[in-house]
Amino acid sequence: MPPHPLLDLDDLPVPLESYLSGIGEVFRRFTAPEQDSGCTSYGVRLPSGERWFVKTLTTPEAHRTLARAWRFHRAVRHPAIVPQLHRLGPAAVMPWRDGGLLYTPEHRTRFRRLPLPEVHRALDTLLDAHLAVESAGWQPVDFYDGALLYDFDGAALHLIDLDEYRPSPLRLTAARLPGSRRFMAPEEWHRGARIDSRTTVYVLGRAVRLLLDAGEDERGWRGTAEQFAVVERATHEEPGERFADVRELAGEWRRASAQAA
Repeated sequence: MPPHPLLDLDDLPVPLESYLSGIGEVFRRFTAPEQDSGCTSYGVRLPSGERWFVKTLTTPEAHRTLARAWRFHRAVRHPAIVPQLHRLGPAAVMPWRDGGLLYTPEHRTRFRRLPLPEVHRALDTLLDAHLAVESAGWQPVDFYDGALLYDFDGAALHLIDLDEYRPSPLRLTAARLPGSRRFMAPEEWHRGARIDSRTTVYVLGRAVRLLLDAGEDERGWRGTAEQFAVVERATHEEPGERFADVRELAGEWRRASAQAA
């Protein structure tokens, strides 16, 4: 069997974009502001019909992030987490996934209008994926709806760009962690704070709160009072008042959701 042009190559003989154009069709090119990390990425279709996502990093900090992300993807596997399968010089190679980023108002609004059972399945996937993250000893950092790719045709949620995830627990040595204000726990803003599973609980609670609402102002909760109580505890300002870990959060959420079914 001939070597795979992306998975069996370690060094690039020519510049990346030229190489990708030579082995197949570059059908998408992503640059800032689509890629707020400053990366340039490509969707490439091989003659076999395979589609791949190739993300190239250019700055020293981006290379450190790539190294950490590589360790994360070796440690954590889940069907919803799009894996990094190979490093090709300064680039990461991943399978292509169809869908719309829930970070964009258009796709987020469309997601919020889906039937509740479909939304609940997506939220269950989000929790289940983070059970795998937690079990492997890793911590979400810089998680927000830009990491959520939803395939509306296939009714499937994919998690992408988890490059800032880190071993857990950790002590915050900077003034703050990277991330979106809409999702970050209070302790992520304080140097010296402990970042652990209770922080993950907060972040996931915010994700559930935002995605199960009918609009941006958080006044159109589509769930039940029991589900809302779970979210309120998950997003308590004091870490000690939250669920202890993702497993406890997922268990309480699923009990509340079963009552709503």
